[in-house]
Amino acid sequence: MIVGGYLLGNGLVRAHHADRAVTVRGLAERDVVADLATWDLSYSEQGTDLAEVQARIQRDTQSVRAYFQKLGFPADALQPAGASVNQFYNNGVSTVTINQRLQFRTTDIPRARRAVADQFDLVNAGVQLQDGSKMNYSFTKLNDIKPPMVAAATKDARAAAEQFAKDSGTAVGGIKSATQGYFSIEARDGDSGGFGVADTPFKKVRVVTTVEFYLD
Repeated sequence: MIVGGYLLGNGLVRAHHADRAVTVRGLAERDVVADLATWDLSYSEQGTDLAEVQARIQRDTQSVRAYFQKLGFPADALQPAGASVNQFYNNGVSTVTINQRLQFRTTDIPRARRAVADQFDLVNAGVQLQDGSKMNYSFTKLNDIKPPMVAAATKDARAAAEQFAKDSGTAVGGIKSATQGYFSIEARDGDSGGFGVADTPFKKVRVVTTVEFYLD
């Protein structure tokens, strides 16, 4: 009975030590540059004569294509993205509005930024760009940086656990459990300009992992 009681008590002590753990979070951040730029260019013309309005919208389309060609983009960087014709009567007079959309797509980010900076050249050419016609920058290579970022976040979590263990007079063991948070892509500090993440090619990728470590 004495020996059995000792073994039972020692087993409870070992089980208690096995349950000792600390849960910490690790953070990893990385500055990246967008690798894809897209721009939906919407413009319209209005008038009372359908043929005349059509001629003006075709002129605008030629102006847009010439603008991007001048910047050195290939012709297929611009693709038709839709068109609409609206007609209404005002005091018996028919008014026609034609809306045209072209989508611009490129991986040449520096040249895309120049296209945005000089877009008033389109306005000066008579192209009436509508609200919402803006460049969007995307980072599409997230899968390439996920593994090293998760490793960095886990390393950061272990450093926090080791500090906790040092303060409590213990040591950090292996990982008991781990949970990866979602990856977020935000505008890099100081570059968002208040417009949001899509408006800037300079972005910050963040991930937070939650790791539970055994304490020895």
